[in-house]
Amino acid sequence: MARIETVTGHHPGGAVGIDEGERPFIDTSPVRALIGRIHLHAGQTRGPVSTDDQSTESTVDYLSLAWIRELSREVGDSATLRDLAVRHRIGVTQVVTDTPEGEVTYHLSIGDGQAMFDAGPADPEDVRMQQDWDTAVAVATGELNAQEAFVTGRILLFGDREALMGAHEVFAALDAVFSSVRNRTRYSP
Repeated sequence: MARIETVTGHHPGGAVGIDEGERPFIDTSPVRALIGRIHLHAGQTRGPVSTDDQSTESTVDYLSLAWIRELSREVGDSATLRDLAVRHRIGVTQVVTDTPEGEVTYHLSIGDGQAMFDAGPADPEDVRMQQDWDTAVAVATGELNAQEAFVTGRILLFGDREALMGAHEVFAALDAVFSSVRNRTRYSP
């Protein structure tokens, strides 16, 4: 397993691998693609923020089981992501803390010609992102710039920065894949 190290700036708990006040040298464009306009959430390990009964066919609640199912289908059906998965391999875990239902964990896995979006951590996990509910909603709705959240430590990034940079094409392709679900998502708890 690859060594996991923090690639973000300082945060109150003291980031591993980064000295006090030091900012990492990292091209944040893949991070912006991953957590900016599309803001991935591939599954969860605890109960949904809302139940499927509260969602209609035309709308889905952010981080609900229905929302995760819709995104999973979109990723799985994407010929573009399958093609990219022949040339790229990466597992990205998202952790959202302090949601109305507790901690939510989900992942995106790309490799061997398959693209999967599902609950729980990626296996193998190359990169892990962590943020609280307020940050996740603010970034997903465009109220907060993802790069600013990353640089200020509101989004923590751990893992293999080379794998993240190498998968830039994957993250660039996600916006189109997720647009139909994003347009139907309700972000209130």
